[in-house]
Amino acid sequence: MNAAIVGLGMTELGKVYGRSPRRLAADAVRLAAADAGLAPGDLDGLLVSHGMGGSPGIELADTLGLRDLRLLAQIDAFGATAGAMVSYAAMSVLSGSASTVACVFADAPLKPERPSGSAYDRDAREWYGFGGMTAALGLRSVNSYYALAAQRHMARYGTTGEQLGAIAVSTRDWASRNPLAQMRDPITLDDHQNSRWVSEPLHLLDCCLVSNGAIAVIVTGADRARDLARPPVHLWGWGQGHPGHRKERGSDFGLTTGAAASGAAAMKMAGITVSDVDVCELYDCYTYTVLVSLEDYGFCAKGEGGAFAASGALGPGGSLPTNTGGGQLSAYYMWGMTPLSEAVIQARGDGGERQAPSTGVILVSGNGGILDHHSTLVVSPHAKGA
Repeated sequence: MNAAIVGLGMTELGKVYGRSPRRLAADAVRLAAADAGLAPGDLDGLLVSHGMGGSPGIELADTLGLRDLRLLAQIDAFGATAGAMVSYAAMSVLSGSASTVACVFADAPLKPERPSGSAYDRDAREWYGFGGMTAALGLRSVNSYYALAAQRHMARYGTTGEQLGAIAVSTRDWASRNPLAQMRDPITLDDHQNSRWVSEPLHLLDCCLVSNGAIAVIVTGADRARDLARPPVHLWGWGQGHPGHRKERGSDFGLTTGAAASGAAAMKMAGITVSDVDVCELYDCYTYTVLVSLEDYGFCAKGEGGAFAASGALGPGGSLPTNTGGGQLSAYYMWGMTPLSEAVIQARGDGGERQAPSTGVILVSGNGGILDHHSTLVVSPHAKGA
């Protein structure tokens, strides 16, 4: 028996106010269950991402009226959480520990009276000890650390800001075809280069959006999936990688990521190589993470990600359609659920104007922390071995 995603639930995404993360999560789970032709009471497993406060699993189960669950857990690997949740759900289904598992992420960092750039600001009181020293040196945000990683890649391999810009442009091209995307106006390389610095070498258009909302998926056995409402999205393989690079001289921080280990594991389980992949849905909190993930997965040699992106391979009509919904850079920022939701949409053939021409094998990535965590899924509209 294999496992499959059978339901997808997406609330309104973006500047959505007036609902707590828990309420958004409950709405997304109900939508995902309805999408599969199930009732919430048919679920016997629930996996939630962190960020909802309190005891999110118990509280969400209570909100949904779920009783006697066989699987309930909170998973936290930051942006790699969605891929991890789906893999744990699949293993639970395959082992018989649970039969029908909802995986959900919800967040509401945007506030009507505050700019989006302040949504994830840390309280100054958190800067103490060694963390206070790095803050005094200017490393006060995630942006700064990813800028450091991108700068290191540039210094080692000659990667350029224009090559990062090519990723932003191709991603926006896809978003212009997605009615759910927050940012749909096309951009040019000049627009990218002229956008303000956030943390050099990262411009504003190198950085992801901030969004409120929730997304959920339902995982069950492939045998049961055949009888449900929507075409199943089969899970062929999964893997994780947690490199533990220290941010110090001589480490591989910024040069390699957990995509190398997690991708190799997922593709081995799926019985594929990179040459079999039709579509990539990659975690793009920054343009840099797309570039380094492509290298670590093996779509191009190390150091050649910039040239690969600049070739036009990633955009509409390219040889490797990537982030076909506009990703986190232009569509919406729901952590690892952004690439996963688009993979489900593409596998079902629901992409509309942005539908990729071939979706037999789709690779999905998640990246968490400051390149600390990585998850990979290989999904397909076809049953494994069919």
